[in-house]
Amino acid sequence: MINILLLEDDELFSLSLIDYLEEFGEFNVTHVNNSQKLLELTFENRYDLYLLDINLPDICGLDLLKELRSSSDETPAIFLTSYKDKETLKEGFHSGADDFLTKPFDMDELVLRINSLIKRFKKHSVVSIGNLEFNFDNKTVTKDGVIIKFSLKALDLFELFYQNNHSIVSKEMIINKLWNVNEEYSEGSIRVYVNNIKKLFDDDTVFTISNLKNIGYKIEY
Repeated sequence: MINILLLEDDELFSLSLIDYLEEFGEFNVTHVNNSQKLLELTFENRYDLYLLDINLPDICGLDLLKELRSSSDETPAIFLTSYKDKETLKEGFHSGADDFLTKPFDMDELVLRINSLIKRFKKHSVVSIGNLEFNFDNKTVTKDGVIIKFSLKALDLFELFYQNNHSIVSKEMIINKLWNVNEEYSEGSIRVYVNNIKKLFDDDTVFTISNLKNIGYKIEY
């Protein structure tokens, strides 16, 4: 069962959404209509996904997600919003969003996106590729059984890449993964971490990272 925390102040829309998700998907939905209640619940319980509105009476949903991310809450989050402009979309990803759906949307599409996101974020404690082993719990990388020097941010980036096989990892996704909202980042740092990962693999056909100019990276393994 996937536990979802829904923040939405439109009661009628919320009821319709909850009914559909709980009937046609393996979802258990907890609904709140204000940010304070959501924050209380995130401290008390663990959720697999947040569904968030942006236009709320007590706070902007973008600012709320920034607050969650700054407290190291990395729970996947999808914004359900009536905003359609590119600037809001861009700001949403910078605030830590993993996906967007613009109202009105198809409920089946929401279910597909939720399942895809949960699958992508499913935790792999240890990953083995060739003679390399990545341990995300104790933050180590070994080659032929020997621990090698590897930066924590590069390891976090590899985890993001591993979760997105045959997909595109955007620059915004990388920034959200590696840096808190109050931290500075640089394009040069991203390139360094990507190159660190590439250098791990003797055979570049095992784990390929293709640069997509002005977009991000395509991952295949």
